[in-house]
Amino acid sequence: MEDRFAFLTEWYDPTAALLRRYQLFYYPKDGSVEMFDVKNQRIFLRRTKYDNLHPEDLFVGNRVNVFSRQLNLIDYGDQYTANKLGSKKERTLALIKPDVVTKMGDILESIYSSNLIVTKAKMTKLTWSQAADFYAEHQSKPFFNNLVQFVSSGPVVAMELMGDEAMSIWRRLLGPVDSAVARKEAPQSVRAQFGTDGIKNVGHGSDSVAAAARELEFFFPSTIGHGPSNTALCTDCTCCIIKPHAVSEGLTGKILNSISAAGFEISALQMFNVDRANAEEFYEVYKGVVTEYPSMVTELCSGPCMVLEIHGTDAPKSFREFCGPADPEISRHLRPNTLRALYGKDKVKNAVHCTDLPEDGVLEVQYFFKILDG
Repeated sequence: MEDRFAFLTEWYDPTAALLRRYQLFYYPKDGSVEMFDVKNQRIFLRRTKYDNLHPEDLFVGNRVNVFSRQLNLIDYGDQYTANKLGSKKERTLALIKPDVVTKMGDILESIYSSNLIVTKAKMTKLTWSQAADFYAEHQSKPFFNNLVQFVSSGPVVAMELMGDEAMSIWRRLLGPVDSAVARKEAPQSVRAQFGTDGIKNVGHGSDSVAAAARELEFFFPSTIGHGPSNTALCTDCTCCIIKPHAVSEGLTGKILNSISAAGFEISALQMFNVDRANAEEFYEVYKGVVTEYPSMVTELCSGPCMVLEIHGTDAPKSFREFCGPADPEISRHLRPNTLRALYGKDKVKNAVHCTDLPEDGVLEVQYFFKILDG
């Protein structure tokens, strides 16, 4: 009997303004997909080979792109799929503390190489009382005030990590709580490499399923409100988007490292799932101007992207130069050290979007950090 994984999915049909439900079937043997229309009880897409969907994309809560349709995977379609793909999948909070936000790239590299996926991410600045709420369980401990003071002293990055046994893997990556102990007992751990002591110790990881649920809800509320606010300054800035193909190829850490190494300041960072209507609106200035416009829209809404605010005088111009020509092939010939030369594949999958016109820098940053995250 051939392996087949089944998911219940939802797709927002913009023409009819309706949520439509489909069963999505994935056959790992040849990477083919099939779709069944739940409401009308009929085959919607016959079994077809589709190279852009991978087994690691298949988990409840993810958004996948099948022939330009964004499908939200809302449940397992049968018990076999739930047992096979769902049993060990966990979500955990990874919080990067203020002293190592500049090392974000290296930390993401460790996360990706441990087969964990970042499904949500946001740079934020906690107030004293927000940090005290987050660490409420430590209220009676002697280090409580120092910990709260430190965590609210600068920007932090909160992430939701997803994967098999994500909680224990992230805590193992972090290493022992005290950085000095980590250097002795787990020299490869992130705390051994970047930590200072027991409080300035790189990050925090949830220690139980209940804690993970509570802590993720704190930063990424599923109901009302949208958690602690982002850190976008919206002045002297430009917008950089690490495109979905680069995120799914695990290049985010490398790209962040390249940006930091070139001396640019990342003043805000957040992961977004952009829908087609928003992608069309964001790229509107390119409509009718560049032939790649439809493909650019499809790429931007094909999966999660990482949006950055780059801050500094003359940021739009200098950062655009650092990204290089839109075509990576041309970049590799003329400007081999630019982001697109290093990480791009073609004119559409060219690793990053950056603001083209200096006067649009603030507008593009605001589009994501004020409107979509509003």
